[in-house]
Amino acid sequence: MTAFQSLKPSSMSRDEFVDAFADIYEHSPWVAEKAYDLGQDASLDQIETLHQRMSDILLNADHARQLALINAHPDLAGKAAVQGQLTQASTDEQAGAGIHQCTAEEFSRFTELNEAYKAKFTFPFIMAVKGSNRHQILAAFETRIHNTVDTEFRCALAEINKIALFRLLTL
Repeated sequence: MTAFQSLKPSSMSRDEFVDAFADIYEHSPWVAEKAYDLGQDASLDQIETLHQRMSDILLNADHARQLALINAHPDLAGKAAVQGQLTQASTDEQAGAGIHQCTAEEFSRFTELNEAYKAKFTFPFIMAVKGSNRHQILAAFETRIHNTVDTEFRCALAEINKIALFRLLTL
């Protein structure tokens, strides 16, 4: 188990907890609120334990709430990234994957795939990009666009939970 480096969730007030963990799930503080409301104990000072609780909250939420969380995520190499409108975590994640270094051709391909993906699935392509590069991301995009809606919805939730773990590991 991995302890948080700079936080002790078990000793936080509800407001402190929600402030600290509100954006672990992109623009969805309800996950942190529910995690706190389930009760605090020393086990939550371990990243994996808190991550499991938060993951379970997402996976057990109703479809509408899950879809809203998926839709809270920005497009990879999308307009929000170009215009500097991403959360700091999303900016760092996309930069770490080298998305900001796309050639004009790669950026065009991201735009084309983002549009085709959203036309088919009605939500953005989600991928935990940490440890990947833009070429791997484009390859995943081109493979996953052929999935069914149900498969891709489940994949998006799994990727969001991976993103959450990566974000928790930075705290």
